[in-house]
Amino acid sequence: MVQIKRLMADHVLVIGSGGREHVLAWKLAQSPHVKHVLVAPGNAGTANNGKISNAAISVNDHAALAKYCKDQKIGLVVVGPEVPLAAGIVDDLTAAGLRCFGPTAKAAQLESSKSFSKAFLDRHGIPTARWKAFTNAEEACAFITSVAFPALVVKASGLAAGKGVIVATNKEEACKAVHEIMQDKTFGTAGEIVVVEELLEGEEISCLCFTDGITVAPMPPAQDHKRLMDGDQGPNTGGMGAYSPAPQLSKDLLLKIRDSVLQKTVDGMQKEGIPYIGVLYAGLMLTKDGPKVLEFNCRFGDPECQVILPLLKSDLYEVLQATIDKKLSDHMPVWFEDCSAVTVVMASEGYPGSYAKGLEITGFSQAKELGLEVFHAGTAVKDGKVVTNGGRVLAVTAIKNDIISALDEANKGVGVIQFKGAIYRKDIGYRAIAFLKQSRGLTYKDSGVDIAAGNTLVQKIKPLAAATSRPGCNAELGGFAGLFDLREAGYKDPILVSGTDGVGTKLKVVRRKIAQLCKKHDTIGQDLVAMCVNDILAQGAEPLFFLDYFACGKLDVGMTQAIIAGIAQACKLAGCALLGGETAEMPGMYPPGEYDLGGFAVGAVERGQMLPQLDRIVDGDLVIGIASSGIHSNGFSLVRKIVEKSSLDFSSPSVGGSGKQTLGQQLLMPTKIYSKLLLPILRSGSIKAYAHITGGGLLENIPRVLPASFGVVLDALSWKIPDIFSWLQKEGNLSEEEMARTFNCGIGAVLVVQKELAGQVLKDIQRHEDAWLIGKVVCHQAGSAHVEVNNLLQALQANRLQSFHSQRSKTQPRKTRVAVLISGTGTNLEALITSTKKPTSHAEIVLVISNKAGVEGLKKAERAGIPTKVIDHKLYSSRMEFDSAVDKVLEEFSTELICLAGFMRILSAPFVRKWDGKILNIHPSLLPSFKGAHAHRLVLEAGVRITGCTVHFVAEEVDAGAIIFQEAVPVKIGDTEETLSERVKEAEHRAFPAAMQLVASGAVCLGGDGKLCWNAEKTP
Repeated sequence: MVQIKRLMADHVLVIGSGGREHVLAWKLAQSPHVKHVLVAPGNAGTANNGKISNAAISVNDHAALAKYCKDQKIGLVVVGPEVPLAAGIVDDLTAAGLRCFGPTAKAAQLESSKSFSKAFLDRHGIPTARWKAFTNAEEACAFITSVAFPALVVKASGLAAGKGVIVATNKEEACKAVHEIMQDKTFGTAGEIVVVEELLEGEEISCLCFTDGITVAPMPPAQDHKRLMDGDQGPNTGGMGAYSPAPQLSKDLLLKIRDSVLQKTVDGMQKEGIPYIGVLYAGLMLTKDGPKVLEFNCRFGDPECQVILPLLKSDLYEVLQATIDKKLSDHMPVWFEDCSAVTVVMASEGYPGSYAKGLEITGFSQAKELGLEVFHAGTAVKDGKVVTNGGRVLAVTAIKNDIISALDEANKGVGVIQFKGAIYRKDIGYRAIAFLKQSRGLTYKDSGVDIAAGNTLVQKIKPLAAATSRPGCNAELGGFAGLFDLREAGYKDPILVSGTDGVGTKLKVVRRKIAQLCKKHDTIGQDLVAMCVNDILAQGAEPLFFLDYFACGKLDVGMTQAIIAGIAQACKLAGCALLGGETAEMPGMYPPGEYDLGGFAVGAVERGQMLPQLDRIVDGDLVIGIASSGIHSNGFSLVRKIVEKSSLDFSSPSVGGSGKQTLGQQLLMPTKIYSKLLLPILRSGSIKAYAHITGGGLLENIPRVLPASFGVVLDALSWKIPDIFSWLQKEGNLSEEEMARTFNCGIGAVLVVQKELAGQVLKDIQRHEDAWLIGKVVCHQAGSAHVEVNNLLQALQANRLQSFHSQRSKTQPRKTRVAVLISGTGTNLEALITSTKKPTSHAEIVLVISNKAGVEGLKKAERAGIPTKVIDHKLYSSRMEFDSAVDKVLEEFSTELICLAGFMRILSAPFVRKWDGKILNIHPSLLPSFKGAHAHRLVLEAGVRITGCTVHFVAEEVDAGAIIFQEAVPVKIGDTEETLSERVKEAEHRAFPAAMQLVASGAVCLGGDGKLCWNAEKTP
């Protein structure tokens, strides 16, 4: 459950007037955290209905709306329809300090611009119909008549109240639709661009989800009915009914849609710098080639909302708050199971054409007695009576154990509700009912086991295994058993040695954290092989072959192939063959996306070369430690706890690293495989014992290869301990014993060697791997530990200090990526470039953008080797469209700071809000005096004796942002605008670079209150 921080119950405002908004208000009012729900403008169903009432406030004037919300102490605003979302209501209310649920205007382009949406789908490889966008009707018709596929779907690119799609039956009809939209303006400005699409065949389904910009939480799938009359006859409407869940979608298909459509869309928006937060609605066609996206909506559907939200078991208010707070993964919504919902829409006679209003509606009490919910849409209150006030008047929703029963109950409801000329369908859900009545025999796949997928996997991994062939084995998969010829491998009197292991809770980190971020599963294969083959080395055995065991709830061929590829590659590193394995698909045993791994290594050693040679170990033998790559595969339960409690997360920069690696990647460094390195040395006869430092750390593994009468004393100052162990000890406040018993502390394996031979053995190892003399064998005293590790905490602390000084001694700080926007000569640009060339600079200019081609500033950037881009504002129909193009390029270059150097365009409010605190501008006066375009003239007219220049953060109001840096310039007697301008420019060339460096270094930033914040530690 979301922990609601507010002490008192909230007032919530729902924006909209339809059936969707009535459902939202109805569901929100059920929350104990909600004191009252206001709906603006609302309808008869939301007028004085318990905790729900209507609000008389315009939703188009965002400034007035923000003031109203503050006056009414509104704690949450929920936006229902698409039009206010596209108009930026979430941007504006959020900027005013209000909590608002829904996507920003930029994110809402997924619905508000069909051309943007289709291009986005193509960019991110999300399945959709073939398409093309047009601004010319004749070109669109030429495309329709010439392409090889049926281009019969014509869409107005903009918002058209859900009616801007025409599905033609032939090419002539499609061309007619183009002319109606573009020339006759059937849908107004929404049709200035049309999208012509391939006609897909299959069944239409709606899949919605909550998303906080990272996590997606799918809702039960629904299906609406667009046609006016039974049997899908008659004209298209906004929707005449819906049902949920749709039984046509299996759990497997829902998972596929979640991953390949919903999650991929949210990830794609994040990558493009447009986080999508709210409800994402994907309209899909279930084609023979799989689900394809027909369209996106950026809000709940109507009437889908009327069947989805009644199935929500969780508190809707809590779900919305968790989404806004980006904590959805910790508070996933729960849905009622074994329930179905059906809603039937009642519409006015004449809809979707012209219709009468003001007709009295009766029968609400009878519907309530039947246990039904009636959600109002086009209704109003007149003279104390509920009357019709729209095309779609209301929807009757029934919730039952199955769709057939729910439809029967909903139809009873529309039978008792009366108004003149009411029209409605009686067959809502008929496709689902037909699907359920099909006589289908069960298959193994129906139970969750996909034999075909398993066969596909085998074919894909056969070449991976074959590549591990070695003398004694050809590593061919597919038989009942694998064979190994010891004689062919060169053995005369071998002893077989076997070992088995897993990778424990390291999988938790791989599956849930890092693999989700970088989709990387192959390194876990090396861990699995290493844990097994490193173990059998303790007997002196060469690893000969390996078997793997992979178990999952649902087989993902691509992911499993990556894991097996990692295992095969590790087998090659170890010198053993991947001889076979078991892939177990067990529905219900593992949650989606989770899996488990086990490994089995078999090796051999000649009888006279077996280790450990306990009878040869004596007091004074030396211990050689061989470096680990990091944590390897042990102690991850503790590691996870430490990371959770620390200030870092798995995506933070690595500890003590260069910044190119994340903490998660540092933790997942694969376990080293020692077999090829150590086998020649083990076989030389110089080694008395070898121990793999695995679970149990240094304290518990070394005694496993020693006689009971001996122990070892180690000195932790004698080897290099990786930074990650120092960090774990400090963050977890771990004792010396806990560190030595849990972790390898930088030592992956140890050798016990005769003192006289230790030097040569060490040199042989150091030619290939870091190794040290770390201790010696001693006689064990009764009651004392078999392993004594001296100076461990001292070594860990010294390591931290060394790492700290190493970080501070780096001459090149990480530089902030700066883009400069210009329109002309770029005199300030030259000063900025010169500043960034200094070794102490905290900034680097990665891009120069001009809205005019051929200007001198572009040539200056090119001479300095800086990438340039011309974005001509004349090619764009609006300021926001131009700014959107600039924004896209800035994101492509990973821009962190923007400097306006003579950029003669006023930036739009959405652009300024997005880059708030990241845009610098210079003005030729000492602000706040003499704002605007003619500062020097105003200075001279005012007769002041001091002017200058000001570098400030850009705010929505021109020349009003927080001031970062100013330099004064005296006004001389006889100054003209030209002479004064020249002296102020000289000051600008000093002031602008200085301000840029202050912001880039972190010495100064813009606070949440719009005022400057100084960081004293970073201020020069």
